[in-house]
Amino acid sequence: MFLKRISLCAAALVTASAVALSGCSSSDADGGESDSSSSPTSFVTPRTMPEGKGSGVADGVFPRTVKHFKGETDVAAAPKRVVVISTGQADALLTLGVVPVGSTSGDGADLVPAYLYDAFPDRKAELGGVADVGSRFEPNLEAVANLKPDLILMNKAGKDSDKLYASLAAIAPTVVTQGTGLYWKQDLLLLADALGKRDQAQTWLDEYQGDAADFGKTVDGSPTVSFLRKNGDRLRVFGVASFSGSVAEDAGLARPQTQSFTDETSHDISNEQLDQADADWIFYGVQGGDTAAVTGAPLWKTLQAVSDDHAVAVDDDVFYLNVGPTAARDVLDQLRAKLGR
Repeated sequence: MFLKRISLCAAALVTASAVALSGCSSSDADGGESDSSSSPTSFVTPRTMPEGKGSGVADGVFPRTVKHFKGETDVAAAPKRVVVISTGQADALLTLGVVPVGSTSGDGADLVPAYLYDAFPDRKAELGGVADVGSRFEPNLEAVANLKPDLILMNKAGKDSDKLYASLAAIAPTVVTQGTGLYWKQDLLLLADALGKRDQAQTWLDEYQGDAADFGKTVDGSPTVSFLRKNGDRLRVFGVASFSGSVAEDAGLARPQTQSFTDETSHDISNEQLDQADADWIFYGVQGGDTAAVTGAPLWKTLQAVSDDHAVAVDDDVFYLNVGPTAARDVLDQLRAKLGR
């Protein structure tokens, strides 16, 4: 029997107030349940170039001056040696046919996530040669400089972005995207502009959006989908304005009322509040892969989705950490495999 459903199909462009989200993964003040009596406004993940950003010139034209979230950067020629600082940017580069020469690893994740090796098997050797430049919050500047990059990519979320940008820009041209799962589409376009590949990125987004909408039309009824993540001591449910939430929104999938919030990426919950993760389907990820960290919770077996065998363990890197286009396609494929016909 389906739970109570509230459809969150996107109906309008995102308003400025909805876009004013920040931080990588946040929680409400007390970790409690969102107001179940409220009706969330229509919401669409930002999917165009941020206003006033980009170069404004055609693909392949260099030099170009790229306006970004920390100013303007001159890119003299098509970049060939790119270092990425933030999660999801290696994914975006590979989607556009570029392998980074250096990358950071974050939150205990692998330098190059396994899903990227799976998605780009022909680039396996190059991916194995990607250099580790340290933490995405405090990268090793000497290691970055030693790679002699002609472009560095970072985002401004969750770090001292002014200080980091100044340090990186002293090494090589640096472009700053907004960051967080909410902004992955507009970040892809801005990153692509710096590479001179914006048309390629837009084509990818158009095809992805079309596939997501087509999949949504195949879903019977209005099953709700829940997104749950365990990393370290934190247990969180993810709302509409999150990476996985954006893919569900693209397909017009309904979300449980407890995850209908759009003011934050996620809400922290306790094991005693695990009912906030319940829905017709639960897609849960655990950093490190030990699913018992979730399934061993006392209330886990009381959830309707668990009773219905509709609780699906997913790759944490794909659903909750890397927020890139290839990960988004993977999320869409997994939703389709369970809910499509």
